Amino acid sequence: MARFDLQHIDSGHAGGSAHTDILFEMGIMYATGRDCAVDLVAAHKWFNIAAIKGCDRAAELRAELAQSMSKPDIAAALRAAREWMTSH
Repeated sequence: MARFDLQHIDSGHAGGSAHTDILFEMGIMYATGRDCAVDLVAAHKWFNIAAIKGCDRAAELRAELAQSMSKPDIAAALRAAREWMTSH
């Protein structure tokens, strides 16, 4: 699994609006298993959405996470992000 620098996660610098920060935190939650099972596909999805909304840190973590994921899992995460963006 990818290593995440959790030292600065709660410092409020995820980027952009509160909504973007929530999307970023969803990625962190699934990537680290905070209050849920670790789900790298879901983590990638939320990091991708947060990155689209302007969070540079989410883009960095999405790229880092993708290095430890299979191509089918990345494809599933991208589909899930597209579906979420279409419906929201």
